[in-house]
Amino acid sequence: MKRISSISDWLFVFIIHLMGTGCAPLQTDLRDAEAYFSRGLAYYQRGQFDQAISDYSRALQLNPKYAVAYNNRAAAYFAKGYYDQAISDFNKALEISPRDADVYTSRGVAYRLKGQLDQAISDYTRALEINPRLALAYINRGVAYRIKGEYDKAIADHNKALEVNTRYAEAYADRAWAYYSKGDYDKAWDDVYKAQELGFKIDPGFLKDLREASGRRK
Repeated sequence: MKRISSISDWLFVFIIHLMGTGCAPLQTDLRDAEAYFSRGLAYYQRGQFDQAISDYSRALQLNPKYAVAYNNRAAAYFAKGYYDQAISDFNKALEISPRDADVYTSRGVAYRLKGQLDQAISDYTRALEINPRLALAYINRGVAYRIKGEYDKAIADHNKALEVNTRYAEAYADRAWAYYSKGDYDKAWDDVYKAQELGFKIDPGFLKDLREASGRRK
């Protein structure tokens, strides 16, 4: 199984539970919850989110304790921009599996995109209490702190993410934004270059602002 999870203003990645490997088949035996789950996953992978939601809902009718089906239906709702429905499903997944750090992280992203930054930070913090090496939670909490204007806390969280994984380009990219907001343009550029070396595409608007503020052309 596989799940989806989210990381920054520029990139949203869920952790979606997959059964087996490869792409799930659309043709499957629909006698049990796992069959509906598998077909729902196939629809999700094809961007057919309404059909995915329908199959995950059927799976949950057959097995109301199917936590990963709640998680994956939340992912489909999220993909459609239905953040309240996604949060409701994340809540149900956590009622069944209260120590799932990835679900707390995903719910935190939904709260952040609704502008509920304190709730988002609380969820990321809970995720890190469960799994102190969850780099995604550090990055997401760093993003939330940056949006709140708490730049030192944002930088500290991105530092933690990079301690876990030194090649996390998103951490460099968002830390660059925090340094820029503090007026520390040299460090911002250093992080921009590191993110770019790792293949991350920096937002052109941010680069324009950083060039103007720092007096550099590139």
